[in-house]
Amino acid sequence: MNLRTGATRSSLLIVILLLSCSYYVGPRQELEKESNVFIPYVQDIPESDAKIKMVPVPGGTFMMGSPETEAGRNDNEGPQRLVKVDSFWMGAYELSWDQYDPFLEEKEPNRQNVKILVDGKEIEVDAISTATPMYMDMSFGMGRGGFPAVNMTQYAAIMYAKWLFAKTGVFYLLPTEAEWEYACRAGTNSAYNFGENSKDLDKYAWFKENSGQAYRKVGTKEPNSLGLYDMHGNVAEWTMDQYLEDYHEQLEGNPSNNPYFKPTTLYPRSVRGGSWMDDGSGLRCASRAASSKKWKQRDPQMPKSLWWLTDAPFVGFRLVRPKETPTREEMEKYWIEVMEDF
Repeated sequence: MNLRTGATRSSLLIVILLLSCSYYVGPRQELEKESNVFIPYVQDIPESDAKIKMVPVPGGTFMMGSPETEAGRNDNEGPQRLVKVDSFWMGAYELSWDQYDPFLEEKEPNRQNVKILVDGKEIEVDAISTATPMYMDMSFGMGRGGFPAVNMTQYAAIMYAKWLFAKTGVFYLLPTEAEWEYACRAGTNSAYNFGENSKDLDKYAWFKENSGQAYRKVGTKEPNSLGLYDMHGNVAEWTMDQYLEDYHEQLEGNPSNNPYFKPTTLYPRSVRGGSWMDDGSGLRCASRAASSKKWKQRDPQMPKSLWWLTDAPFVGFRLVRPKETPTREEMEKYWIEVMEDF
């Protein structure tokens, strides 16, 4: 079962139990008190001053991919297919170093037997691991305070979401390709979420022509109509999916319901949005990219690090949260299955 399609509508009280570890028990979000509240909110990151702004993305149906007539189109963007996604929250900004550093600085790198209580039943979130130390400056000197976190593997991005779940009791994960494109488009059918004209990119995106060969602080360009910043450019963003060249051809149903292609191999995984290194065509809503072993080519470790990339200062991520809280069984199944991918 796709995690995003099997959620219940009951209001779930989730708290962290301090059993064999010392995870902070934070105050509950007000919106958690009612399952039908779907508004923007700010997620505190316990034991830090960092916060994550989350904005609602109402579910719906959209045409995924690009038409053959779209300038800059690649073959992996079609044929266009009708896709349905459920409602979710998405981070208004790409995750910054300020938000990622508390995870990196966790005092106990391996936390076992973290238990979360959902409707009076325990969920065990095992093996909460934090990243191994950096062996080089992963920001490449481009900046940290307010700048997007980069050079982490998809595994590291997923483990951050798992860590934040254990810290807060709020279920976070990475978006699927379908969710990401749906949120990027924000109800539009054009090449960009502001229209067709790439000459307008400077107002909305950091990319090859205006970035000065470096990423920039998050949220310094105009957002789309949902209030999501940097969906075009600045840094590309990890999704949950295996990268499939024929993604659209493998979609089932009309519309395809919450599609997700569970990874079965480490390479390639799907990345979206384009970055400060890309030209305008790579920033289009439908543009797709694949991870590569080359992103670790200067990694001195053998085997290569699970956590860090040495050659991908253009890749970061943002979080999503399903509107309907998954059941205990679905959460447990999700964490078991996602760890199998690595």
